[in-house]
Amino acid sequence: MSLWDVLPDSERPQWISDPLVRVGPLRFGMSPGEASGALGGINPGRHEHNARWDVACDDYREVGVKLYFAATSNRLCAVSVDALKGPQVHADGVAIVGRVPSELERWLFERAESREPFTELFYLPGGEAGSQTLGVVLCVQRAGDHLITRPVFLLAAALDDVYHHLPPRSLGHSLITHRQRGGYGRIPTVP
Repeated sequence: MSLWDVLPDSERPQWISDPLVRVGPLRFGMSPGEASGALGGINPGRHEHNARWDVACDDYREVGVKLYFAATSNRLCAVSVDALKGPQVHADGVAIVGRVPSELERWLFERAESREPFTELFYLPGGEAGSQTLGVVLCVQRAGDHLITRPVFLLAAALDDVYHHLPPRSLGHSLITHRQRGGYGRIPTVP
């Protein structure tokens, strides 16, 4: 496979999202050890701690996910799925990894029509759509000359202000853009 090849769905593990609770075998609130065990006992290829954001990131390239842990509680608070090689995650019966962003945004609009106004959809400053009830932001990732969806699943506590709960890099944004939008935030504590 080349750098930009997208793994077909038939070759990806198939995961189900239980919104605000779990993504595949990963349950929000897990410790790093529990998360590693849920992924088959493998260790992350890279571990980074971002003191400014009070969050740690374990990169499981072998699986195609990045796991974010609140530094204060050391508990899983976000899951980012690689668009090119990560598992296919189904949310509300729809595959959302490695898809055309505008098609999934249209699907989110359709879901929102049956819900209380102004309670379902939100947008990040970079234009990425998110769903309150699915607990996900549909970020994008480059695949050659195209962009495809790279979902980031979050705790309910982060959905009121997603942009201030994770480092901008985790959402595909630069730090310069974030500084222009008003400073730094902290990830919520997971009980």
